[in-house]
Amino acid sequence: MVDVTEKEMDNPTFRSDTVLSDVHLHCPNKRHLMVRLNAVGQPVFQSYFKFLWNTEDLPSEKHVEEITTGREHQYRSGDEQCDKDRSNLKKERELNGEGIEALLDGDGDLEVVRRPQSASDLEAEDLLRDIVCPVVLMKGREDAFEDEEQECTCSNVVKIEHTMATPLEDVGKQVWRAAFLLADYILFKRDTFRCCSVLELGGGTGITSIIMGTVAKRVYCTDVGEDLLAMCEQNVALNKHLMEPGGGEVKVKELDWLKDEFCADPEVPYSWSEEEIADLHDHCSVIMAADVFYDDDLTDALFRTLHRITHNLRNSCTVYLALEKRLNFTLRHMDVTCEAYSHFRNNLNDLENLQDRKIKYSVEPIKADFCQFLVYERIEQL
Repeated sequence: MVDVTEKEMDNPTFRSDTVLSDVHLHCPNKRHLMVRLNAVGQPVFQSYFKFLWNTEDLPSEKHVEEITTGREHQYRSGDEQCDKDRSNLKKERELNGEGIEALLDGDGDLEVVRRPQSASDLEAEDLLRDIVCPVVLMKGREDAFEDEEQECTCSNVVKIEHTMATPLEDVGKQVWRAAFLLADYILFKRDTFRCCSVLELGGGTGITSIIMGTVAKRVYCTDVGEDLLAMCEQNVALNKHLMEPGGGEVKVKELDWLKDEFCADPEVPYSWSEEEIADLHDHCSVIMAADVFYDDDLTDALFRTLHRITHNLRNSCTVYLALEKRLNFTLRHMDVTCEAYSHFRNNLNDLENLQDRKIKYSVEPIKADFCQFLVYERIEQL
């Protein structure tokens, strides 16, 4: 847990009341440019997240198997080459070692002669030791991002404004790994989501809704808090060019899981119109949520909201849930546990076993072995 203050950007201080996502630290050589302070005084940064393929030629489901097979062939070829290199190195060492007497020190211990470091070794060591240093914007956004903009084309990056560290109640302002996992699945199953009407619960910075907006017809990206929703709306605007080719639309709306109804007050920012509520109920066929299961009360509220909304939909609906299992040592169990995940699974089981005459829920796990389209660390706990 890290709190990054403006005065000590290069030296993060550790505090108990702030949370930091690992995603922002995954690419240590990239600058995190602070673009502004939000309404509550938190530094807001902008990061570029690259696609591993250009969006213009992202593979459809028909071509993914072909691409995967090609990758496996490359890996096999690389392994064969590595085996050859190892064999040659072993022979070279055997030849060089013939007739050489072991070096011993005064006490008779083996004296190991270390080889000098090569330039490549030094470069690799420097790469591992790089420190993430956020950059404070002093002149202008265009000047500071000039180098990155030359490297990145409009079609191969997602630009996201986010915070680096927040209190627990503001974690939606950060980017989390499960959002990337769900985005990968959307890109992997593009044909499945094409022209769908979609609802995202707990959209946060909006990255998953933006990716969904590249293939779906309409996406309602929802969360709570005017400051967070404003950040999300800004991110949608920054990436509008990614959605325009497919005609997709992302609408940022407020949806509080602790309330039983949609906010339809026109005086409230990001409220729903009656037409939008009707459109959701009539056409929504996909609901998604990523990394929103970290608090038991909020998990209970989300499942209540999920049941209420699906109960009112005209058509059948598929819900996609992505999360990261976070292991913690607890004094209560005197062991490493994942209580938030356990509570999530209990709610999921209750939903599947729910006795409801109108609607029936079934649960299927999805293996996280599909292609990776975005640059992030895909860990086993996803």
